Amino acid sequence: MTASAKDIVARAVEVLKENDHGAYTIPTKGLYPFQWNWDSCLTALGLAHYDEARAWTEIETLFAHQWPDGMVPHIVFHVWSDGYFPGPEVWRTGRPTATSGITQPAVAGFAVRRLFDRATDKVLAAERARALLPKIDAWHRWFYENRDPRGEGLVAIIHPWESGRDNSIDWDDAFERVPTEGVEPYTRRDILHADPAHRPTQAQYDRYLWLVQHFRGLGWDNARLHDASPFQVVDPGFNAILIRASADLADLAEELGETEIARANRARAKKGLAAMERLWSEAHGQYLCLDRITGKLVDGASVGGILPVFSAIPEARAAAIAASVERLAGKARHIVPSHDPDDPRFDAKRYWRGPVWLVVNYMIADGLLAAGHAEVARRITHSSLDLITESGFAEYYDPLTGEPLGGGRFTWTAAMVIEFLRGV
Repeated sequence: MTASAKDIVARAVEVLKENDHGAYTIPTKGLYPFQWNWDSCLTALGLAHYDEARAWTEIETLFAHQWPDGMVPHIVFHVWSDGYFPGPEVWRTGRPTATSGITQPAVAGFAVRRLFDRATDKVLAAERARALLPKIDAWHRWFYENRDPRGEGLVAIIHPWESGRDNSIDWDDAFERVPTEGVEPYTRRDILHADPAHRPTQAQYDRYLWLVQHFRGLGWDNARLHDASPFQVVDPGFNAILIRASADLADLAEELGETEIARANRARAKKGLAAMERLWSEAHGQYLCLDRITGKLVDGASVGGILPVFSAIPEARAAAIAASVERLAGKARHIVPSHDPDDPRFDAKRYWRGPVWLVVNYMIADGLLAAGHAEVARRITHSSLDLITESGFAEYYDPLTGEPLGGGRFTWTAAMVIEFLRGV
């Protein structure tokens, strides 16, 4: 590692340490003062750079708040804070430690396998991983039992926040079905910490809150929520992460002698990969979202359709996605934009409607490298590191100018930088 790379890693570690609350990290001060699900799992990879035991604790803390039915919530409200809305007083999930009532992309299986594979203390790693295996397996089982009611092999999200891509263009049409009448009065906190022009709109927030109230009215009964939601979208990126996590969990379980967990997760990954073919778009050279209520594919080239390369998709599909990333590189100074800049709905500065996110870049580059497209993967890595050099550890970035957007000194951005620099 070069001297400049070591300096960047040192700065990234500073960010991780200042957002570390002992047993969990927060994404950034002010804007996100609690523990977020997929943030924590990916942050653990960065923590392991300097403290392997602390990395395991990060994921263990998250799973300590797993619901009895297997769901792992997207937020754990460990402490009181008025810096974020909606807080526990809105969710009212009735958990011993307050949590939200929805989930997030299932990266835990991937993260745990990667922590185990890299561990210098294999005895510690085997002990910590073995304890997490049944918990992650229960979460995977929960997805297919509650979000794939017809056993198709693909799961749906029932709230845009579950995808991690909160205000993506992919959700626009389906989101129109969500009412706004009867939403309780509220005051947003996010726009006190970040430019409103970089955040979801008020109309979107009204619908986010309507869904929360609707699910709360159903007692957060996961057996009922999927069919009761006017928003049911099969996101290829979300499913690819779950498929990859299932495959990784299967490999790890096999290595640790947990054959039943290995068998169940290998079957889930195999079925999911076959089902993903229904979402492929030859015209776009990537996968598309499916609106489960209308049964129609969502016409739009978002990063959600590029993310499936993170899983073991067919070779021809990976090659087409690599070509799509190359095309995007001709349209944006920094890759990978969260939506195609040629789309009239593209917004370079507004959250998931255009900006670059390093966490997504990391997963795409990882998948492309495994699929044999090392040059495109390197291009993504170098573009990501250029953003850090120019604009620091921001939450996300304008793909046309590189301007830092959203929260600053962002935990998972710092963790991903450490990951990128492992191979430089």
